[in-house]
Amino acid sequence: MIRTTPKTKVEYGDFQTPIELAELICQKLIELGVNPDAIVEPTCGIGNFINASSRLFLSTDKILGIEINQQYVEEIKTRQQLDRDQRIEIIEADFFQFDWRSQLDKLDGQLLVIGNFPWVTNSQQGVIGGKNLPSKVNFQDHIGLDAITGKSNFDISEWMLIQSIEWFQQRGGYLSMLCKTSVARKILNHLRNRNLNLAYCASYNIDAKKYFNASVESCLLFCKFDGISTNYFCDVFDSLESTEYKRIGYRHNILVRDVIIFDRVSELYHPTPELKWRSGVKHDCSSVMELRKIDSKLINGFGDAVDIEDTYLFPLLKGSDVAQNRIQNTDRYVLVTQRFVGEPTDAIEYLAPKTWRYLESHAKYLDNRKSKIYLKNPRFSIFGIGSYTFAPWKIAICGLYKKLEFRLIGQLNDRGVIFDDTVYFIGFDDRASACQAFDSLTSTPVRDFYSSLIFWDEKRPIKSSILNSLNLAASSDHYRLS
Repeated sequence: MIRTTPKTKVEYGDFQTPIELAELICQKLIELGVNPDAIVEPTCGIGNFINASSRLFLSTDKILGIEINQQYVEEIKTRQQLDRDQRIEIIEADFFQFDWRSQLDKLDGQLLVIGNFPWVTNSQQGVIGGKNLPSKVNFQDHIGLDAITGKSNFDISEWMLIQSIEWFQQRGGYLSMLCKTSVARKILNHLRNRNLNLAYCASYNIDAKKYFNASVESCLLFCKFDGISTNYFCDVFDSLESTEYKRIGYRHNILVRDVIIFDRVSELYHPTPELKWRSGVKHDCSSVMELRKIDSKLINGFGDAVDIEDTYLFPLLKGSDVAQNRIQNTDRYVLVTQRFVGEPTDAIEYLAPKTWRYLESHAKYLDNRKSKIYLKNPRFSIFGIGSYTFAPWKIAICGLYKKLEFRLIGQLNDRGVIFDDTVYFIGFDDRASACQAFDSLTSTPVRDFYSSLIFWDEKRPIKSSILNSLNLAASSDHYRLS
């Protein structure tokens, strides 16, 4: 038996859909020509979709709601209007344990699966000790570093949507689910990667702050299935009322945010660029490795004055500095202990003894860094370094900010600038080459190219894979012609 408590509201991603939104969604489905023989809400909560469906889909033969929370099931059954409707059946059951196949086989004709799956991730479940999870299988097929560094984290709704899609592979019908916009794209990816049936797909942006008091990009995901088609695109509408849309789809085996714009500048696409965008330095110990110069003294993150040589010390710009164009000077510095990944660090003891003593005195922090990438590497190692790190001229952009702003950055204090790992950059040996590339990157064709690929609702919208998909030489020709 599940009862509603603050913990269970988090564990079960308990965002109840307001009745007014449920009604708007049902009305939109009717506009789209949806007229189901049976309606299923797999996690029906307090029953607002059941309520709206029963009043708006009058010709539907069967309305089935499944809910794990007994308190919600009892609440639905106290509503006279729902209790009198003979088409409605409410079953108290766990989505992850329920025998969906046998239940759905009892429903004839066109099926509509509607609702709002939990808005919670498996990592959030781990934090609170939640058990509202599917079996722990790597269903996304991540391997190696992707599994280690967090890509194996997933929304519970993503897993549940994937299960729901399977129900339609042998029958026609419709899926209409509220979810995060990022999850909607993952579902489109899953359909394509598995070559599953999809006749049509659309998403309608929803104001999650208004309806759920949640600060997340969300949408109504609508999918039509006919058992035959494999149309892997999604028309994206700004709202349930909007008639204009952008189409996301696949080009060169990647998901494109706006295929119309991308097709117009597709000649700029080249997945193996001569100049490669890199991420900044990763050290995972800012209190030790990052220092600020205050009144001519270096101060670390613990507030301690630090006396070290400048041999391994470089000016540092963080992602916020790059995004907000604070690039002319800095009081931040970072220790760069290697010139390439895996370089032995024991030479620091002889080349810069004060620096070595400083590192050793803070070894308990550096030796206990949690990331597995530091295992079996030289002591005090860092990552995201190479010859490109020390180039005198760079073009940089912050991956976390939702704007396409490139910065041209020269040396500071006669040293090449180092960035943190929220920044992507390309390095140049001379100013002329850097300026030519900067002119190309800030041209209209290139801005259109990148904008067609970037999904701005993502946590890190600007990615190295997107930046590296540009043919910079071709973009230079475009710039001269535009």
